[in-house]
Amino acid sequence: MEGRKVAVSALQFACTDDVSTNVATAERLVRSSHEKGANIILIQELFEGYYFCQAQKADFFQRAKPYKGHPTILRLQKLAKELGVVIPVSFFEEANNAHYNSIAIIDADGTDLGIYRKSHIPDGPGYQEKFYFNPGDTGFKVFQTKFAKIGVAICWDQWFPEAARAMVLQGAEILFYPTAIGSEPQDQGLDSRDHWKRVMQGHAGANVVPVVASNRIGKEIIQTEHGKSEITFYGNSFIAGPTGEIVAAADDKEEAVLVAEFDLDKIKNKRHNWGLFRDRRPDLYKVLLTLDGINSN
Repeated sequence: MEGRKVAVSALQFACTDDVSTNVATAERLVRSSHEKGANIILIQELFEGYYFCQAQKADFFQRAKPYKGHPTILRLQKLAKELGVVIPVSFFEEANNAHYNSIAIIDADGTDLGIYRKSHIPDGPGYQEKFYFNPGDTGFKVFQTKFAKIGVAICWDQWFPEAARAMVLQGAEILFYPTAIGSEPQDQGLDSRDHWKRVMQGHAGANVVPVVASNRIGKEIIQTEHGKSEITFYGNSFIAGPTGEIVAAADDKEEAVLVAEFDLDKIKNKRHNWGLFRDRRPDLYKVLLTLDGINSN
């Protein structure tokens, strides 16, 4: 018997530092993805402009906007309704005196299903997000869209298996990770792309769900308090199947629209038959609630 077929998509493009240009690019690629049959379309993290977190500059807080009435979200709501597709929309959120790296989930009829706020906030050379973003307070969430129950987490979240497991435990059938990652300004010899992919492939295999990752490309130079900082974003956006196999992948230089179709009922049957969720022992996992692995009582 044929099950529920869902086509997912990851977009990849180079950002300018002009919001209108980037949103127009995103819309063009969403339309292209829809033409290829996609139902759920992932745009990369903070796609409205350059990845400004290379620097700690107070002026960059002006890029944040409140969730309600956000012009990019409103525009993509109209697009989602027009095309009948689901679109997670990444944005820099201002909430009174708090700021978050957030994503709004837009259903296929244009309905805003709510937001997720990034939980794990990195802080290192070139990726100084703790200066801008409060740690997310939504917890890991699952959104019931027209086509599937989806879990969406953001960039640094993708390195944490606990986040993936938490979303799948709540019923997520597909995991989505919008991303901005590339070279390391302090060490040009460090290339994390293969590590980055393998970690998420592991989430797919360990939870028996597809994983979709969208990353930007291009070189971005930001003036910092210590001079210019440069990151070359390495793209490599991909879609992995439920055993971690790569079924669609982009390179590190070209704009891309990746699409892959999955039978969610077939995957559900495989997930149940494999026994990973049957044989879990939550009573033995209290140590995961600690930082040092010791104080687990």
